[in-house]
Amino acid sequence: MNKQSPTLHDVKAASPLVASLGRSSVVAFAVYGAGIGVTYLAQLAIARIAGVENYGIYSYVLAWISFLSYFCAQGFDVSLLRFIPPYRADRAWALLRGAIQYAERRALIISLITIIFGESIVIGLTTSLPRELHNTFVIGFMLIPVCALLWIRGSATRAFGGVVSALAPDRIVRDGILLALILFASWGLRLKVDAPLVMFATLIGAGTALATVSLALRRWRPLELKNVTPVYAAAIWRRTAWPLVIMTATEVLLNRTGVLVLGWVGDTKNAGIYSLVFNIALVITLPRMAINTLLSPSVSVLFNSDNHPMLRVLIARSARWTVIAAAFTGIALFVLADPLLGWFGVGYKAGLPALQVLVVGQVIAAVAGSQLQLMTMTGNERSAAALLILATVTNAVASFAFIRLFGLTGAAVAYCLTLIVWNLTMAYCLWRRLHFLPGLFAMLQTRQMLAWHRIAITDATN
Repeated sequence: MNKQSPTLHDVKAASPLVASLGRSSVVAFAVYGAGIGVTYLAQLAIARIAGVENYGIYSYVLAWISFLSYFCAQGFDVSLLRFIPPYRADRAWALLRGAIQYAERRALIISLITIIFGESIVIGLTTSLPRELHNTFVIGFMLIPVCALLWIRGSATRAFGGVVSALAPDRIVRDGILLALILFASWGLRLKVDAPLVMFATLIGAGTALATVSLALRRWRPLELKNVTPVYAAAIWRRTAWPLVIMTATEVLLNRTGVLVLGWVGDTKNAGIYSLVFNIALVITLPRMAINTLLSPSVSVLFNSDNHPMLRVLIARSARWTVIAAAFTGIALFVLADPLLGWFGVGYKAGLPALQVLVVGQVIAAVAGSQLQLMTMTGNERSAAALLILATVTNAVASFAFIRLFGLTGAAVAYCLTLIVWNLTMAYCLWRRLHFLPGLFAMLQTRQMLAWHRIAITDATN
């Protein structure tokens, strides 16, 4: 048997880690679930109070701001999950503190440069842009450094073990404040809620979330960091971070291509509807996101310690949870899609076919498991970045073609086809380099290996 194949001993040895991952994933799923509930209530309030046109403008601008924010985070919202666990295990406190400070300062500098350039471009286009779109962009650019620091500090808090403290500000506090402000402006102050006002409320919510996660980071960081002088390994961090910059920003671009293309061709109404149905379909990814919260640092530790058998067990168990949860969630969403869209208003029911297509695509993707995180945490971030760029370009070309033919449903078809091809190429890359099978297939492979091991033990005993 291959020495990298898991044995019964590996399964027993991995049990505490798997159990810890399971408990933490349940907690993370609860936070993600609560967060998605708050987010959908906020989206429901914006959609009904602001109307389809304003919701479309807000969604279009937010798609651009999200992309730029992830670019300005410089990949450190992911790389800190990779650097902090080994530094902490080796008690390299100076490097650990240096990594966090370097990430924050670099993100802030890039954000300020982006704001200057972005505001200059928007001001230069004042005469050609609709007033509400122009004003929404002007306010939205202020959101970039806030989001970048929010994600970086959240990742550091997660790496130190504060799962709820890291996730709650971004997932619950931010949109909770947004929801409260929209309702207060509409019902309390009787203001007209338009796209610029919604973006301003989003800025306040994100600022509150940043303050909350900053307090959490101070509480969760080890005491050894308090007085240590930071040491900077900038060359190593930059070399690792650049592929992650490309990956995180490009993944956002991949997910928001439909919104951006629809808005680019001037159809901001359908851009808003597509943004809504896309966000609803993302519920299917919640189990995988929850598991990835602790899976990513665990993969980093096991891979760096060359413990591939236990890593296979961990991947297989996490895949089983992901596939089962995604299947049940997908079926429920597909059945309830029509009445669900009805809650947001009659105009949003035009997105029903797109929502059903997206649900099917996300369930298929769930079968492949957490391949992007696996590639990132095993030193294959450059290959992952290259595949992600290729997928994003493919999605953009397909979106322009299919939107011309089928409208907003075409955007969903283009995204789902791209999602399937992207996961197949990642699976091939993981098998060729690490001999890891994706998701559901990893689970079946591990079960078969364990069956062979039991047979071998029985034969040796007899």
